[in-house]
Amino acid sequence: MKTFQLKPLRALCLLSLAGLSTFSALTAHAQAEGHYYGGIGMGQARSKIDVDRINANLLSADPSMTTTTMTRDESDASYKVFGGYQFSPYWAVEAGYFNLGQFGFKSTTNPTGSLDGRIKLDGVNLDLVGTLPINNQLSLLGRVGVHNARARDTFTGTGNVVVLDPNPQKTQTNYKAGFGFAYQFSPSMALRGELERYRINDAVGNKGDINVASLSLVFPFGRTPEPAPKVVERVVYQQAPTPEPIIIVAPPAPAPTPVPAPKPDRLRVSFNADVLFGFDNANMRLGGKEALNKFTQELKGVEFDHITVEGHTDRIGQPAYNEKLSLQRAEAVKNYLVNTSGLSATKITTVGKGSSAPATAEGECKGIKTSAAVIACLQPDRRVDIDVTGSRPAAQ
Repeated sequence: MKTFQLKPLRALCLLSLAGLSTFSALTAHAQAEGHYYGGIGMGQARSKIDVDRINANLLSADPSMTTTTMTRDESDASYKVFGGYQFSPYWAVEAGYFNLGQFGFKSTTNPTGSLDGRIKLDGVNLDLVGTLPINNQLSLLGRVGVHNARARDTFTGTGNVVVLDPNPQKTQTNYKAGFGFAYQFSPSMALRGELERYRINDAVGNKGDINVASLSLVFPFGRTPEPAPKVVERVVYQQAPTPEPIIIVAPPAPAPTPVPAPKPDRLRVSFNADVLFGFDNANMRLGGKEALNKFTQELKGVEFDHITVEGHTDRIGQPAYNEKLSLQRAEAVKNYLVNTSGLSATKITTVGKGSSAPATAEGECKGIKTSAAVIACLQPDRRVDIDVTGSRPAAQ
């Protein structure tokens, strides 16, 4: 007989999920649609054989019997396949099949005999998975759930050890929990690393825990493609034309004609904030950097007088939070322009307008404020406007 005994991890996992719940409640500025995903993982499962309990069971069967030696096999390879639905950036429901491998022991006894015990474990699970984004690619994970595990025991006795039921089986529902990280390589693949604990009942009345460390590949599908980097609005304003120069004629020859000064231009460009930044943060995305690089290439040769960068958000979320986020994004654009194009930071002003200047009309996007339809409708409000004043020198 055998059992598996490790210190509980339950409190840590519950605290992790509670923290994730609080975070998501505070940052309900959802901008991503739900999607399905699937994956496969492999890892190492570890148990702890309860030697004292096995010895006690032997003694209860025959008080004169003692264990002289014992070998234990407490770890094995494990694997799992799973699928789920990510219904918000912070929460997903996940179901799957797991196989925790095989564990066992072999003891020799006095009077002469031996007892060999093995257990195989597999089953299905249903979990609630919480996600806490750290940046565009890295997130922390926490999960709690239930599983239905099948325990198949095999006992073999020799000599004075008599086994009454050599192949007991039992299927029972229990809890499981875990935590870890996820790293998004691309929109179509992510890597997870997790530590999980499964509460297990074997087929002969023992209870314990199995700890599993695993790496998994996750493949999202049905996700709405990210919009391509693009400038959504571009308007060029020019000052009024300079009056024609007055030519003064004096003998014996006309004076040179004055050359008019270059006309200063004013350029206003609006960028899709969903392209420049990841969900609900001010970290510049690769696509956003490419869009800004293209913008600065088009303005090569322009002598800048001043640049104003305005950040805007949609109306979802608290006004104070939106104003702070919009200013952070404007600052991120300014820093990128200064670091990559050599512009002077003193010539760039940043403004965070939050949701105070929407591009959509009032009452245009109706419905539940965090629904996918409303989020898509409010997309024009999430933007960064760049206002440039300068002049391009005349060709030599």
